[in-house]
Amino acid sequence: MNELVIISGKGGTGKTSVTASLAVLAERPVICDCDVDAADLHLVLAPDIREEHDFRGGRQAVINRDDCADCGVCADLCRFGAIRMEEKEDSDTLFVIDPISCEGCGVCVHFCPQKAIDFPERLCGKWFVSQTRLGPMVHARLAAAAENSGKLVSTVRQEARRLAETGSYDWIIVDGPPGIGCPVIASVTGASQILVVTEPTVSGEHDLERVLGLARHFQIPAAVCVNKWDINPAMTGRMETKAKEAGALIAGRIRYDRAMTRAQIEQKTAVEIGAACAPDILAVWKNVTRSGGKQS
Repeated sequence: MNELVIISGKGGTGKTSVTASLAVLAERPVICDCDVDAADLHLVLAPDIREEHDFRGGRQAVINRDDCADCGVCADLCRFGAIRMEEKEDSDTLFVIDPISCEGCGVCVHFCPQKAIDFPERLCGKWFVSQTRLGPMVHARLAAAAENSGKLVSTVRQEARRLAETGSYDWIIVDGPPGIGCPVIASVTGASQILVVTEPTVSGEHDLERVLGLARHFQIPAAVCVNKWDINPAMTGRMETKAKEAGALIAGRIRYDRAMTRAQIEQKTAVEIGAACAPDILAVWKNVTRSGGKQS
């Protein structure tokens, strides 16, 4: 079983569009969307949800009104300003906790003299197992302002691996998050190979260096694909040179193609509609699979 994680140092490089096309070329993959903060692979693959699960991570303080004496100790101790005083109709006061501001540190729970603050697990979102035209898909939706996206990513990957093992699938194609933070680390650790989709811009060059540094740190074979390379050929060449020096495989270049937008509108991939860039994506797939996770 091979697990290919497609990531990018920044958003907007075309990572998800490339991922969807690679899922077509993989023929029989398990598809995994680990970009849980802003999942959008479902917009192209139109998954039919078969299972839905709650995701809980961290804890959130909740005041039990029956026991609360409104002494204000919790508000005095909260360093995040999550507890505020409100006036009631009878001119009395009560204290309430803003769930968005609460960091789940538990200080108010520990020091409340009335033991009036509960500390349940926080409902952070949902994760799904779906069926698509390309194969099974595991994806998730993180709630607004919710944290623990790294833990949710790990949950999604574990389920994708379970499906791949029980169904004898050869490939897991993972749409990873942008950047180099916790969600990205949770997406790439233990993967067979990383494919970095970048673009020939100054910010793209900078972020490519950062994400390749992450790959080196975790000793994961990395390949690089420059999307929309023809908008700045000189920058493309410079980025590929730096990527080679960093030990990455150059998987190929994908031309700028307006048909990408048409494919998204039709909920299809560039490969499925026969876009001009489809041969470029096919070449990237062949180079990645031919390398077998080996760096150049």
